[in-house]
Amino acid sequence: MTRPGGTWENWGRTERVRPVRVEFPSTVAAVRRSVSAAAARGLPLKAIGAGHSFSGIAVAPGVLLDLADLSGLVHVDRERARVRLLAGTRLHRIPALLKPYGLAMPNLGDIDRQSISGAISTGTHGTGLGFGGIATQVVAATLVTADGALLTVSEDENGEFLPAVALSLGALGVLVDVTLQCVPAFGLRAVERPEPMADVLGALPARAAAADHFEFYWFPHTDAALTKTNTRLPGDEPVAPQHPVRAWIDDTLLGNTLHQAVCSLGRALPPLVPTINRVSASVWGNRTYSDRSHRVFATSRGVRFREMEYAVPLDRLPDAFRAVQRVIADNGWRIEFPVEVRTAAADDLWLSTAHGRASGYIAVHRYAKVDPAAYFTAVEEVLFAHEGRPHWGKMHTLDAAALRDRYPRFDDFVALRDRLDPARLFRNVYLDRVLGG
Repeated sequence: MTRPGGTWENWGRTERVRPVRVEFPSTVAAVRRSVSAAAARGLPLKAIGAGHSFSGIAVAPGVLLDLADLSGLVHVDRERARVRLLAGTRLHRIPALLKPYGLAMPNLGDIDRQSISGAISTGTHGTGLGFGGIATQVVAATLVTADGALLTVSEDENGEFLPAVALSLGALGVLVDVTLQCVPAFGLRAVERPEPMADVLGALPARAAAADHFEFYWFPHTDAALTKTNTRLPGDEPVAPQHPVRAWIDDTLLGNTLHQAVCSLGRALPPLVPTINRVSASVWGNRTYSDRSHRVFATSRGVRFREMEYAVPLDRLPDAFRAVQRVIADNGWRIEFPVEVRTAAADDLWLSTAHGRASGYIAVHRYAKVDPAAYFTAVEEVLFAHEGRPHWGKMHTLDAAALRDRYPRFDDFVALRDRLDPARLFRNVYLDRVLGG
């Protein structure tokens, strides 16, 4: 968000910058004019979405291009169930746009405040071994390149670039629209319950393979996994949403208001954190309900936090998670925020964290008012040793030298960047670090 005085700050308050200029284009033509003007003035330009990345990927010290007004539905291909959306469209607005056509996105993450362009460009994903990240839903895209020209990428036009453009880190140009492959609208039955952690870890790959969507949370200093299993329902099957009062208690009172209070208490009195976590694990996540897919996938997040997430090969997920547990125990830290574990299918996107391998994701968090450095550094070391790849939109310290070995198509992506943006109009400090200057 852009604050009074012209300073931009991301949601997690991990990054801030005062750009030279802030522009709000509402048309593709306006984006092209902004790009051409920035290039003529020698100012770097970065497009931003909703600011939900914790990394510096969207920091714009030159021209900040806020795409909030470049939003909406452009076209629907009913026969092929494909929808073309302007790049600034927020994920939480897409279900209403798709409803008249009986369509839905195949999978979503657990936060839906991002823009569609920001979500795909950073590798945002949900969970489920039969489903890739949101970028795998992209079948076409249009971007404005550094010379102000439009580049269309689809199965029929410049198709060889699609695996790079669909997840591009904002390094190849400004996305102005994307076309998604959708599916008929469907419901989800959610079963959330606490289970013994040892049982869940012992059968983790099998549990993930047996469910449409499986994930769990672990409150450090407890022996329980808070599991969530979502089963896809036919579009015409009735759903049974939670009573509004129960939903408010679970998601607003417990999930946000009380969690905010216990995070503040844990920050003031760290010795209380294990007790607080045991209480939290006993009252959270014990319910069964069904609803339309987007209402089950996404939850409201009112407590600000910092996050780091790594993707590891699926067969290494249980051992990697146990290693994270040991790091916390060995250092005697009192960690107030749960650890989240999810999975995703392998894909062929050049910079996807799931490129070429079914993947397990381990996300660690800290309350926004607590310094995460020591915890994140130690966990990062562990997960990197398990062949981990960091989420592009979340905090990490890796550079191009370390990342190149983790991505077989890394040099191909850099070569395409050299071709489309040789003068590095779309660069910033983060991209210089992770891709090279």
